[in-house]
Amino acid sequence: MSKLKQKERTRAQESTNAIEKLYISMRHLFSRGFYKPMGVSGETLRKSLLLLRPEIYGSIAEEKSELNGLIYVIERLPEGIEECQYINLTADEGYRNSHFKPIIPAKRRRNCYRIDKDQMVIEITRGRSEIYDILTHLTFLFIESHKIKDRVLINDGKDTIREWAHLEDIVLHNKQISNNERDVLVVHLGSILGRTYDEVYSAHKNFSTDKNPDRFFHLIYWLGKLAINEELFDNKRSIRFSSVLNEEIGHHIYGDMWADDVKKALFKNGLIDRPIHIISANMHSVMNSIYATNALPKEAKSSKKFELYELLSSINSNDLQTTVKTYASENGLIYIKDKSGTNINVQIIDTDKINFENTSFIKNHSKGEKPVIIVMDYAFGEQAFETMDELLKPYKTNDKTIHLNVESVSIMGKAGILEGGKGDIMIPTSHIFEGTADNYPFKNELKKEDLDGYGVKVFDGAMVTVLGTSLQNKDLLRFFHDSTWNVIGLEMEGAHYQKAIQSASKIRGNIREDVKVRYAYYASDNPLETGATLASGGLGMSGVTPTYAITLKILEQIF
Repeated sequence: MSKLKQKERTRAQESTNAIEKLYISMRHLFSRGFYKPMGVSGETLRKSLLLLRPEIYGSIAEEKSELNGLIYVIERLPEGIEECQYINLTADEGYRNSHFKPIIPAKRRRNCYRIDKDQMVIEITRGRSEIYDILTHLTFLFIESHKIKDRVLINDGKDTIREWAHLEDIVLHNKQISNNERDVLVVHLGSILGRTYDEVYSAHKNFSTDKNPDRFFHLIYWLGKLAINEELFDNKRSIRFSSVLNEEIGHHIYGDMWADDVKKALFKNGLIDRPIHIISANMHSVMNSIYATNALPKEAKSSKKFELYELLSSINSNDLQTTVKTYASENGLIYIKDKSGTNINVQIIDTDKINFENTSFIKNHSKGEKPVIIVMDYAFGEQAFETMDELLKPYKTNDKTIHLNVESVSIMGKAGILEGGKGDIMIPTSHIFEGTADNYPFKNELKKEDLDGYGVKVFDGAMVTVLGTSLQNKDLLRFFHDSTWNVIGLEMEGAHYQKAIQSASKIRGNIREDVKVRYAYYASDNPLETGATLASGGLGMSGVTPTYAITLKILEQIF
């Protein structure tokens, strides 16, 4: 083995150890009930994250501030969290019935509540993966806040630089500033953050909203201010976990309620005895693939290939989407808005009520069977096991137990790709569970050749189910890719879904042993490619083709 290979492998091993330490520490702190992220108790988390240097957090281990990582993290945390000294993680404990207005992060479906100027509550209803996700993001945020503090304080903490005084004056007095004054402040922030004018200006633009055009200034000020308070006055930020959350985690409380609502709807509508096909996907692609051509005949006639779906995915398509939803609800689609707290909405489709005339599907496999399709929205990490495990259990009424006749389970999702680029498709042959010895080989009904011919690259091979996408770095992923594991991509739910399916079919006997499984992912990012991580932005319209190519292929096999 060459010295270079040996060095690469050593770095990959260091990264693996860092991830293991992070998770052991987080579980310990969770059991303990509280900790101070920038105190002694949070030291292991900080050190592990700095050693790991995940791609998504960019220059976290350098002196300069990491702006792309900051954007990624802030989009997944509640607005105003940078101002809060106390952060409480709770179960669903009734805050929705209070006068507090829920704050929902832009890129995460979770309810958060600002209790007062110093305290934020974040509701955890999606399992341990959600706790890990939040704690790693907060650790990043607090490390970045101390970088700001280190640049602002001078003369052993007795004074602050003049740029800070200017920022403080504008933020605390909510001053309306001119474009010229804004430019001056951007220059000052360049000194505070160790970044160029262009980089700061770009970040300011990304954080800007109609309601708060200068949100970036507020964010940087409060991150720095709380770090300064920690340094000078020992006002340490703290994270607490409620006792109810501690008791409920891992007990499928929300998954059980969610699955019961789905099965109740099947029973109530006389669909529970029919053949069932479960699809984990978004809330639009299956519905649009089945109903859009009949709901929008004029638009469908003038559209080629995926143009109709691109039209439905565009920014100004609200009226068209409403038309499709209305038509679908009149032709066999039942929508279940989640009330359990899982944040997983569901569509139940009675295929007997579908007009197949103008669709691309031939009703062959499903002739006379009248199958039912259950479309469940994306789960998050370990939540995939909780929800699928509960859904596949029999439904109990007062006088009988009904086993669901599940014929297939199809999983479509976004994943990071290790060869190829954004928008390409991955067909897994097995799921490898990171950090464990658990491997899940399976027969995938979808094949690489099924997705050829759509103008996107298709790869097949093993997929690694990671403990958190935000914790991966190039060294670790390159090892997965280059070693005999031959991993083509990474995601967070595959092994959890397959564990639930195998348990239900092969061990518990809740569903048939020959249940068909389909897995396909489209690439949201390539973490091995500089500038192509999740922090670089979403897929946009380039995600339409792979999403609908996979959806149509799944539906073709079902019908």
